[in-house]
Amino acid sequence: VQLQASGGGSVQAGGSLRLSCAGSGSAFSTMGWYRQVPGKGRELVATITSAGSTNYADSVKGRFTISRDNAKNTVYLQMNSLKPEDTAVYYCYARRLEKGVGYQYWGQGTQVTVSS
Repeated sequence: VQLQASGGGSVQAGGSLRLSCAGSGSAFSTMGWYRQVPGKGRELVATITSAGSTNYADSVKGRFTISRDNAKNTVYLQMNSLKPEDTAVYYCYARRLEKGVGYQYWGQGTQVTVSS
C-alpha cells in the first residue's frame, strides 16, 4: 500500500494551501491528516470516513476542510487562514479493514511552512 502526498509548500500567514493524498489498493475506511513538529508527537489534524463523517482538531476548525474522492482513493485538505503555528510536516493517514483486521498506513510527509 502506498500513500502519495503532495501540495505542501511555503506561504505567508493568512494564505491557503491544499494537500492531496492518493492511496493505492482497495478502499480505505478512514483517511486523514496528522502533523508533527520537531520535538513533539504526531497530532491529529482531521479525518474523514468513507461515509463522509469528519473529525477536526480544535485548532483547525473553521479554517481547514477535509474531503475525499472515494473513487480515486484520495483525500484532500484545504487549509485556509494559515497561521505560523500550522507549520509542520503533514502526514497522510489511511486505515482499512482486511478480513476483519484494521491496518493503518502513513504517507511520506509533506512540509508546510507558514511565515508571519
